Amino acid sequence: MYNERMPMDNILFTLFLTISIATILNIILKKFGVSHIIGYIITGTLISYIFNFNGLDIGSLELIAEFGIVFLMFTIGLEMSFDKIKKMKEILLVNGFLQVSISAVLIYLVAFFVFGLSVEVSLIVSLAFSLSSTAIVLTYLKHSKDIHTPYGEKSTAILIFQDLAVIPILLLITFLTNDTLSIEEVLLKTFISAIIIVFFMFTIGKRLISWLLKFASDTRIEELFLGAVLSIVIGTSLLAHEMGFTYSLGAFIAGMIISDTNFSVKVESDIASYKDLLLGAFFFSVGTKIDALYFLNNVHIILAIFVAIMLIKALVIYVIIRRKSDKSTAVKSALALCQVGEFSFAIFALASSNNLLSHETASFLILISVLSMILTPFIVNNIYKLASYVVVEFYESDKITPIAAKNHVVICGFSILGRVIAKDLSERKIPFVIISDDLRHVLLGRKLGYMAYFGHLDKLPVLESLKVDEASSVIITVSDTHIKRLICEAVLKFHKDANILLKIESLDEKSQLKDLNIKKFVHAHFEVGRLLVHEALVSLENK
Repeated sequence: MYNERMPMDNILFTLFLTISIATILNIILKKFGVSHIIGYIITGTLISYIFNFNGLDIGSLELIAEFGIVFLMFTIGLEMSFDKIKKMKEILLVNGFLQVSISAVLIYLVAFFVFGLSVEVSLIVSLAFSLSSTAIVLTYLKHSKDIHTPYGEKSTAILIFQDLAVIPILLLITFLTNDTLSIEEVLLKTFISAIIIVFFMFTIGKRLISWLLKFASDTRIEELFLGAVLSIVIGTSLLAHEMGFTYSLGAFIAGMIISDTNFSVKVESDIASYKDLLLGAFFFSVGTKIDALYFLNNVHIILAIFVAIMLIKALVIYVIIRRKSDKSTAVKSALALCQVGEFSFAIFALASSNNLLSHETASFLILISVLSMILTPFIVNNIYKLASYVVVEFYESDKITPIAAKNHVVICGFSILGRVIAKDLSERKIPFVIISDDLRHVLLGRKLGYMAYFGHLDKLPVLESLKVDEASSVIITVSDTHIKRLICEAVLKFHKDANILLKIESLDEKSQLKDLNIKKFVHAHFEVGRLLVHEALVSLENK
């Protein structure tokens, strides 16, 4: 039997084996385009069986894993300024409320009338299954930059509401097992706690956070600044938890406060690695909850309920979003949020500990949640492809209608440099197309009247559709060296004589890419320097 107080040698061996399995699995899965999330989940399952702690409550691991979601919500808060929240209030409050309430009612009816569960169990199941996975969906939306798309914004708003809804759901379960407090007393206590935490965070807390970040920044010591950020995240999370709310709520509010400061970008970059590490621990902990033998013995029932739940949620979300959005946004939102989320674990655990659910029922329900979370990375990573079976639109990643152009310029990337190039080419009447993996840039390009497409230039269908082999030049403005190499290799493989003009940031970067058949390297700093000298000479001559 697994013992939580393992000797140090055993702990180190477990850690070594876990990291090794996760690394090997993710290398293999990456070759097949499978999300690393699946690798962490499978690792958790394997390790739980190797060390025989499957099904046990591993408190320390659970706490570490939960802080992965805490840091994720903190980074979401960094992108959610007060102005943005005000603009999102309708989709956050209305869409979020409708999604949780309608999904819960429909699932309740199925649980009560079809499966014959009790009122209490049906209520718990319906509320838990109405929630979606913040950890998986927001991780994808941030990584893919889809968080800035119409479906991304609506999905994020609903997820934020769901995180808020966890609080009354947990309170309700507590109330169902508490004979001493009335529901009025529970609600009053929650309301008072909410007022206290909001008032503190946006008055004293805001001033304290701003002062701490400024003080740490002024020292110009990176370790102190990082320490200040970690203190803020953990401190606000613990404060929220002590007041009866979720850890992630406090972190989210702290992120919102920092988003209105000048430190938001630096803060997000500093904690990125910690967030990813802790999220890895979270997905590992999900894997430890999988009882493979139990699943195999009940696979038909689990799969049937799993499919039914996802269909119910997908239809509900589609109808809600479709009221005021296009079909494409509604379909992608439905696909992104149809799974069962990680907060269901907390709900089932609380209900089980209070004898509202039997251990077998809780294990059964957890397996359904885990199964939906395993499938989710496949759905969200292929969301445009899946949506294309229902609706066709130009945002479909890597699915571009072939253009009718020759001797045109292909601009890869549409940030500031890409926009300057496009404006200059447009003034010179030189035909060009824009390709970007950032939908915000694509929308801006379209708004300016340019031919802009959403996709990746390292994909063969995109190269064919944009007729790169007939283009006069391919200008690559992206910043990441690895991505530059991938794009250049794909372009040259498609057309070995392609006229590639590549922006570089340093001579070291040039040396890393010199093995490629690049026609022209343009050193950003050298060119800016030459331009500045030229302007200085012009000014001198004019005196």
